[in-house]
Amino acid sequence: MSQTTAETIAVGPFSVRFLVEGGDSGGSVSVFECHVPASSAMQAPHSHDAFEETIYGLEGATTWTIDGERTEVGVGEAVCVRRGAIHGFENRGTEDAVFLAIASPGVFGSAYFREVGEVLAASAGGPPDLAALGEVMRRHGLTPAAAAKA
Repeated sequence: MSQTTAETIAVGPFSVRFLVEGGDSGGSVSVFECHVPASSAMQAPHSHDAFEETIYGLEGATTWTIDGERTEVGVGEAVCVRRGAIHGFENRGTEDAVFLAIASPGVFGSAYFREVGEVLAASAGGPPDLAALGEVMRRHGLTPAAAAKA
């Protein structure tokens, strides 16, 4: 059994640390922590058809918009993002937040976040290359919200 190293991956203003990769669980699950700075938002709402994603609050609070409905996830609270649901999140608070994400089955991994991080870093603080971002998302089984609505 292999163990995933707890590498921290920078993804724009966020950081992600995988605790379990799909290969570590025989493909049943992948698990990662996501650090969300105060007053920040994920800029790429999306859906995914190959896995469910359960979010569990560890620190602070994040607000999730799932198929147009807002849900706040605080410490000890959870929400399940079903396959095909368009979703995104933000931290509306003044304190940083951390959540645990569990993707099942474990078909989603750290390579996605590394590639997105590279696209965002290449923008040098300006607007990201949306075509490049969309390409990375699709390659890893995510559908950008604009494409999901079409």
